[in-house]
Amino acid sequence: MNKPRGITIRHLESIKGGMAQFFTPQASNETMLVQVPPNAVDDLFVHKSQTDQILVVKGEFVLVTLIDRKYQYIPLSEKQPAVAIIPPGVLHGAINFSSEACVVVNAVLRHRPVQPLDYVTRGRPFPYDLEAAKSALENLKTISTSAPIL
Repeated sequence: MNKPRGITIRHLESIKGGMAQFFTPQASNETMLVQVPPNAVDDLFVHKSQTDQILVVKGEFVLVTLIDRKYQYIPLSEKQPAVAIIPPGVLHGAINFSSEACVVVNAVLRHRPVQPLDYVTRGRPFPYDLEAAKSALENLKTISTSAPIL
């Protein structure tokens, strides 16, 4: 049996030029700016035609994926620059526990023209474990306060 493809996290490297810090650029066919609303719990959806490359530029949220009938909760934050790579066919959603919107850049890789169902939500086959999602986000905050980004 083939293992299902999941979400990959790639931490960004940076170089300093004067006062600015430059992070690894992402190749893409198009780039979208996305806002995840405050206090949002999004249903799952899946893209058949694209790979998402998501980078949080303001705020934080939890990316949710469903693989083998188990949710995985992946915290992402502007304080830990990392790209979440979501290949076609992977169910995913978002949870924003904050009272502030989270701003995300999505460097989309197109594999074929957009399909009608690419942006239709699929619901949730069973409820998210919001405590596990909050815990994942708290763990990321603990890491970001104890290990400075260089």
